[in-house]
Amino acid sequence: MTIQQLEYITAVNEYQHFGKAADACGVTQPTLSLMIKKLEEELDVQIFDRDSHPVRPTEIGMKILEKASVILYGTRQLVEVTKSEKELASGNLSIAMISTVSPVLTPGMFSYIGKKYHSIRLQIQELPSDSIIKKLKRAEIDMGIMVSPVNSPELLEIPLFHERFLAYVSPDNKLYQKEELTSTKLLDHPIWIMKDGIRQFDRSMLAPGERFVYDKMYEGGRAGTLIYIVNAMGGLTIVPELHKGLILLSMQKHLRPIVNPVLGRKISLVIRKDYIHEKMLNIVVDAVRSVIPAENLEEMIRNGHIKI
Repeated sequence: MTIQQLEYITAVNEYQHFGKAADACGVTQPTLSLMIKKLEEELDVQIFDRDSHPVRPTEIGMKILEKASVILYGTRQLVEVTKSEKELASGNLSIAMISTVSPVLTPGMFSYIGKKYHSIRLQIQELPSDSIIKKLKRAEIDMGIMVSPVNSPELLEIPLFHERFLAYVSPDNKLYQKEELTSTKLLDHPIWIMKDGIRQFDRSMLAPGERFVYDKMYEGGRAGTLIYIVNAMGGLTIVPELHKGLILLSMQKHLRPIVNPVLGRKISLVIRKDYIHEKMLNIVVDAVRSVIPAENLEEMIRNGHIKI
């Protein structure tokens, strides 16, 4: 078994086509097919179903591909150790973010890294938290930015910033006349959420003794969608504080602080515990620092260099 063979099967899984995978790997299709066949014979399994179009891995093939991704990730890490400090600020950088963070961070991060580090090829995708965790564990992405705590022994969480939640209230709602809203009374009114589909949530949907928390608000959707739902349908929703700058000035008057207690969340940068690229990590932290107001940054991020 060779690293090259693992790269070949990973490419076939990505492109779902032997010819395209061969082109991406810079070899002929017969060479790639032969090397994969030898690997299958060595393992005594069939990794790909060659009768399917596009090409799909078998059930055991999926398990092998997951392990191959981790092995290739470790191999890349070993290569990074030998690079100079200058070379470390180059290459692909893949980051996954939850959808309620991406609109705030993505434009500024592309601007900051694009201007200062021309050799870094930044790739950002929006994914639900569960998908980010899975991709990190499989070494399919370098970093995740998401709500913490993640509570995974395989991953390291670096708190980046915190933010409050604000209520966005329709002028037709009686709460609109209040300057601030009490969190304990908030669920007396239906709240538009984006969890298990866009719908309204109220106190009756909570189990006895259960608290309404952030995790019950969003899943794979943007806060801006909920704002436009409120504009069209009335009622209220809850949005993260840092989305305020993304809302039209004419609509910001519909925002109300939530008090007693204040509702909020903490956003962290999540990496594998075997991640060693400290310079790249701090470039990302610097990019976040350039976007997020200082008062929202965690003290460690505001004042110092991250060491891993």
